[in-house]
Amino acid sequence: MEATEKLTDKEILMRAAEDQGYLSLLVKRYRTPLYNFVFRFVGDRETAEDIVQETFLRCMRHSHQYPAIEQVSTWLYTIAGNLAKTELRRRKRWHWVQVGPNDDEEQRTPFYEPVAKDPLPGEATDSNRVVATVTDAIHNLPQEFREAVLLRDLNGFSYDEISKIINCPIGTVKSRVNRGRLQLQKMLRSLATDVIGTLAAKA
Repeated sequence: MEATEKLTDKEILMRAAEDQGYLSLLVKRYRTPLYNFVFRFVGDRETAEDIVQETFLRCMRHSHQYPAIEQVSTWLYTIAGNLAKTELRRRKRWHWVQVGPNDDEEQRTPFYEPVAKDPLPGEATDSNRVVATVTDAIHNLPQEFREAVLLRDLNGFSYDEISKIINCPIGTVKSRVNRGRLQLQKMLRSLATDVIGTLAAKA
């Protein structure tokens, strides 16, 4: 493959229609940002890996759509976002299973168990604690706010691009981003106070 680093996403996609080996270039460019987006969306590393892998598999299987795709990054994030939302709906659907003979809520027990988020040995530093707290705060946002904030503030998409990815009006996107930011500010006030106190103590 000649001068592949200079190829645009669209050029790579069109060449991939004839030679799917070119898709490896898209994987190289987008695997990490897609993983970060999906992980912060679903809060589970293994699930995020699976969703990113499925995103590229679907990209491979839908080569007939390549000519109509205007913005490759928007298309990939749309696929990944839809897969992530499907996973979250699946979790809600299987969150409870009966262990008793009736439908009494007291006779139910959790089925889905979240992956432990305790830090690994050596990871409990101030910076890691901040990152973990912010990540948890983002994950605790309502789904529609979380998706909009991640796409805007962490992935840098324009409001127009986000509108296409999540298929809703730009005004709605702006509202979700603003409301998500406000909720994050409220959730992270205590973290800011703790960090400032820690820095003051060290000084």
